[in-house]
Amino acid sequence: MLKQNGSRNRPPRRRALARPALDSAIPHRDDAAARLVAPPRRIVADDHPIALVRQNSLPMLVQRELERMILAGDLPAGSQLRENDVASMLGVSRGPIREAFRALEESGLVRLEKNRGVFVRQIGIEEADQIFELRAVLDEFAGRRAAQNATPLETTELRALVDRMEQAVGGGNVDGYHAANVAFHDRIVELAGNAKLTLLYRRLVNELHLHRRASLSQAGILPVSMREHRMIVDHIAQRQAAAAGRALYEHAMASRERVHDRVDRPARPRRVAR
Repeated sequence: MLKQNGSRNRPPRRRALARPALDSAIPHRDDAAARLVAPPRRIVADDHPIALVRQNSLPMLVQRELERMILAGDLPAGSQLRENDVASMLGVSRGPIREAFRALEESGLVRLEKNRGVFVRQIGIEEADQIFELRAVLDEFAGRRAAQNATPLETTELRALVDRMEQAVGGGNVDGYHAANVAFHDRIVELAGNAKLTLLYRRLVNELHLHRRASLSQAGILPVSMREHRMIVDHIAQRQAAAAGRALYEHAMASRERVHDRVDRPARPRRVAR
């Protein structure tokens, strides 16, 4: 039966239940927006694998690991690197291995031979002589420019690297000395402010690495090298460009002579136990 207004009889409306206060039941709109805008606190360190993958491509990570193994002697000079073996060893596909091989060739650590494969570079003494001579010239240029450009803070950085070398010498840590030594010379080249020089210099250092490492292991060599490094820093700190360049040139040529001493020195005969 319709009422006069044409509507049917409807059941009485139920009284709406009281709603809880918005502030206590749901997040405030401003708080929710703040959570969307503010980034979460980072819990992954810079050296964590996730951070490394985020910052670097997989081929680059493979390249760095192979470079580390070559420079550490785990992959000796002259040895062949097979894609399948390296891929299995590192747990990656062959694609990143192939890209890493090309990058390592550009850096002077491996050679790619057509129809033969990839081999860790092996530098003969004659080639090493040529590289040392070229490096000495580059060192002299870098030393001059570093003495002109280096700030007191940057000079302090160089002294800190020399201190690290001295600590390694005191502890008989050849590996620690070598790492600080490479960082020291690389920093001087950076202070020269020439990107082309840095690229060429690092390739030469890679090629000479195994020779230099072997020569530094000789008894008595590390203290001599320490004195040479301190003299270099003193010249740079005093802005003596010509003296800094000359000291670096002589240091590189002395390294060449140390290599010759190691190669030319006849091996001592082994004693036969009686």
